[in-house]
This record gives sequence, C-alpha cells and structure tokens, in this order.
Amino acid sequence: MSTILDLRNKRANLWEQTKAFLEEHRDANGLVAADAVETYNQMVADVQSLGSEIERMENQMQLDAQLSKPTSNPVRTEFKPAGNAKPTATDAYNKAFWAMMRGDNSMDVRNALSVGTGSAGGYTVPDEFDKELVKALEENNIFRQIAKVIKTNSGTHKIAIATDSGSASWIDEAGTITDSDPTFAQASLDAYKMGTLVKVSSELLNDSAFDIAGYIAERIGARFGNKEEEGFVKGAGPSSTPGTPSEPTGILSSVTPGAGNTTADAETLTFDDVYALYYALTSPYRKNAAFLCHETVMLHLMQLKDGNSQYIWKPGMEIGKPDTILNHPIYTSQYMPAITGTAATDAGKKIMLFGDFSYYWIADRGSRQLKRLNELYAVNDQVGFIGTQRVDGKLILSDAFKGMKLGSAS
Repeated sequence: MSTILDLRNKRANLWEQTKAFLEEHRDANGLVAADAVETYNQMVADVQSLGSEIERMENQMQLDAQLSKPTSNPVRTEFKPAGNAKPTATDAYNKAFWAMMRGDNSMDVRNALSVGTGSAGGYTVPDEFDKELVKALEENNIFRQIAKVIKTNSGTHKIAIATDSGSASWIDEAGTITDSDPTFAQASLDAYKMGTLVKVSSELLNDSAFDIAGYIAERIGARFGNKEEEGFVKGAGPSSTPGTPSEPTGILSSVTPGAGNTTADAETLTFDDVYALYYALTSPYRKNAAFLCHETVMLHLMQLKDGNSQYIWKPGMEIGKPDTILNHPIYTSQYMPAITGTAATDAGKKIMLFGDFSYYWIADRGSRQLKRLNELYAVNDQVGFIGTQRVDGKLILSDAFKGMKLGSAS
C-alpha cells in the first residue's frame, strides 16, 4: 500500500513528466500537435487525481488520530491541578475537602487533599472558604479593615524601616556637599499560633442541606477575629516565659502619649484635649490617620463641641462609611480601655489613639488549617473541628501614632 510520501513523490514526478511531454510536442511555431493534446490532458488529470487521493489519505489520518484519543483521564494517585492554578483553589480540592469534613475518608478524597496536608495533620482550607473566613475575620476585627495585611510563607518577615531621610544643607558656590545618608532600623514579624474548636452534631453534619462551610466560617471567623483584635490592641508580644504563648505586639504598648497629651484629670475630656492629640501627630501621618477608642469614650466625644459650638463628632451618612471627628474616621474596639466614671480606676488609662493604621502590619503565615476530630466527642454524637492559623501584628513605625491618656485622680 502506497504511503502519502510515495504518492507525493509520484505526483511530483508525473507533473515533471507532463511538463516535459508538453515541451517535446511543440512545433516550430510553439503549438502543440493535436494528437498530443489528448495525452497531455490525461496526464494532467492523473496529477489532479493523485492530489485528491493525497488529501483523502491526510483527512483519514487526522480522523484516525482523533478517534484514537482516550475518552477519559487515567486514575492517578497524585493530584495535579491543571495549568498554574493553586492546588487549594481547584473545584476538585474544594469538593474533596468538604467531603472529608463530612466524614468521607476514601482513597480518592485523601489523594485529592494530599496537596493541602498540614504538618499537624490538618488540611489547608480551600481558597474560596479562606476568603469567606477572612471576611468573617474582618467583620469581627477592625484592624483587618484599616491596617496593612501581608502574607508570608516563612516563619519571620524582616522589615527595613528608614528612621530618617537624611538632610540637605546650604553650601557655597563650588563648596563640598556633605554626605547625609538615611539610617535604617529593622522590625520582625513572626508567626504565632492561634486555634479554636467547633463542635457539630452528627445529625447536622449528615444533613446535605446544612451549610457546613458557612457555619464553620462564621464560628471560627468570629472567634479568630475577636482574639486577633484583642492581640492587635493589647497583645503582650513575644514571650520568654515557658508555658506562656507568644502573641502579637499590641498597639497600646507601642504608643506613648507625648507631652500635652494627658488630660487635666481622670474625669475630664475636652475638645482641647482632642485638638492637642490631633496636632501631636506630624502632618505626613495625619493625612491618612484615624482615631481608635472604646465605645464609652466615644459617648464622651459625641458630646464635645468646638469653639464655634459645633459638635466635633459627625455620623457616617453612607453605608460602610465610619463616623468622623475633625474630618477623620473614628473606630471603636471593645479591647481599648473603657471609661468607668470612677477617677481612681480610670486614672492613667490610655483612652484614645490617633495615627495612620497602614503602619500597623498584620502578617498571615501560610493558609489556615482545619482538622476533623472523629472520636473525641463521639459519646455525645458530635464531631469536632479544630481551626488553626499563624499570625503576628506589630506597629512598625512609632512616629505614625500618638496617644491620649487620662490624668491623675483629683
């Protein structure tokens, strides 16, 4: 049986013969003899027929190749996502993850989840669920809405900070320009572990209509969010005491009220005090600054008036817009010091902060992990879910914040 290559060679040779035949049968005037025309036409027809046959054979080969393709992918023991997609961002991983959380421990599920296995035996939560969880964190943690959040894959993240920008000087014509290089300091963000436990009844877990992802995201997100905010406000930072876990460095311990930022006594908060705090912060940081206080302090601020007898507190008029003081946003946190109304108790409290929250950095290390506990709560017909994450927070530039504290008891 002739191959396509054979037919192509035969066709090429026949075409050369056809052209040669035509030239051989021209007379002195360049005309082809009548008895040669029929033979020439037949040779041209043969060339065309070979072309048609080659085209049919090529089409046949293409069809054979298509029909020979596999109709399904082979079963593999290793999960490999298509393209450059993150393993935990695929639909297959998401389905396998929640199948495992509902109790499906089959080989297919374990193979699909192998790309997200954590060092402690848990599984990295799917990307979409992680976004839902972060949303819950933000709703329960004001810092995640206004601070700078970064993700890091290493245990410690080093941050270089310019402590000054150098200076210029006046010089004589042809005078020497003095070197004035900026100086730098370094801040480190670590990764401190946080965890919580959520229990779900077997009845709910086996109910296909039960939104397990939403339930867990809401519970874990609220707990993580509240604990994070507590740490970001008043966390003690790294611990050197055995048995005492490390936590973020709270912003309260990082901000020291300067001169003029202490009220007259523990029972008085005036417009002048707020004004002094406002201008204690240098203008580069004041531009994007916000206030932070407890709700009890906010109640006092809502009653203050400026020199024109206008209330300095302005409510946010649009959904999602914060209230303002002196045209700057003001936020509240339950972990900021509260005013009790008792001078002896309130004296010396750091009740309000003002600064640029983009200089408070939150570092999330890796992805959050979720682990199912099958036996621990079986006697109560419940299943436990342990959620863990690693996070740190720190004010990386102290000049970006100023604080106000109450004076002494009179």
